Amino acid sequence: MSLTRRSFVGALGLAALRPTTDLLALEPLPTFPPAPEDDYDLLAKLHYNENPYGPPESVRAAMNKAYKYANRYGYPDGGIVETIASHHNVDPKYVLLGAGSSEILDVVGSAFASDGKRVVGVEPSYSFVYSHVASVRGSPLTIPLTSDYRQDIQALIRLTKKHYREVGFVYICNPNNPTGRIVTTREIKELVDGIPEDVPILIDEAYHHFVQDSDYATSIPYVTEGRRVIVARTFSKIAGLAGMRLGYGIAQPELIARMNPYVTDAINAVVKHAGAAALKDTAAQAQVKRVTLQLRRQTTDELRTLGYDVIPSEANFFMVHLKRPVAPVIAAFEKRAILVGRPFPPMTEHLRVSVGTADEMKRFMVAFKEIMSKRDA
Repeated sequence: MSLTRRSFVGALGLAALRPTTDLLALEPLPTFPPAPEDDYDLLAKLHYNENPYGPPESVRAAMNKAYKYANRYGYPDGGIVETIASHHNVDPKYVLLGAGSSEILDVVGSAFASDGKRVVGVEPSYSFVYSHVASVRGSPLTIPLTSDYRQDIQALIRLTKKHYREVGFVYICNPNNPTGRIVTTREIKELVDGIPEDVPILIDEAYHHFVQDSDYATSIPYVTEGRRVIVARTFSKIAGLAGMRLGYGIAQPELIARMNPYVTDAINAVVKHAGAAALKDTAAQAQVKRVTLQLRRQTTDELRTLGYDVIPSEANFFMVHLKRPVAPVIAAFEKRAILVGRPFPPMTEHLRVSVGTADEMKRFMVAFKEIMSKRDA
């Protein structure tokens, strides 16, 4: 089925404007009939926090080499698990692969919060964690962000203790999606030490690579200390492999064994080789981080100059306060072939924008000025 550019963007607009206030009714990412390749390439895609540059040459070379295994089941996998383990200085038995870190998040939900158990966290955050728990007959137990859009760790500790017997796990997205704000090293320690020691903590570090704040640190050392911490990582962001689907979890072997039955084993040969190569190409990751943060700073500085507040972000996206409902603005961007983030209730006047290429950010700013100058945009 073919689509014109206008009908394709319009379909995206309808999907983005679906109400999402009910966590239990959240839908998966929308899917659409394939658009003509040229039409898709003309869109400025600033809605899914992707790496707009794609995988580096070293990773593409590894992928091309791995295609020869496409017809095999027991293929050489590029040593992906061993490479991840070495990267984090842990034994391979601490590593669990997933089809993107989203599968790791789902696996944790299925393993620890099904059949009446609860996941404790904040809202808004990566809400598909909560909707998956609901789908396996668990439920979310959430609190709002603080007035400065941070995660209230002391309140999460109190909530977990109050509902201790019901809690399956605690969820922290760090940096948080959609705000880009971090939970500090001190606050993570307060959480790990402050809740009952048998309650697992899932810490989603999908945007870890973009952080500059010295008050931030990965939580993987808690795993090696023997704490019930599960750290999720992805190759979808800085490594540019969102369409290939590869992520992993780092946790104590006991927790890995509990999660393993829920893994779909849907990871292909090509992306395993790609992931191993991506971990080794630190120079490419450093370049993506440098350019991304530079463009984020330029864009957010310009937005502030125009009089719009921007939440301080440590990720490859940011949120700008529009001072008006966000849904019509999203639709106005789509009419201009620019895709931006969906609404994130209750922050219904904040727009999440992924950092794209320099050209895409210029297009965004031109459209932003035009749209925001019109009251009925």
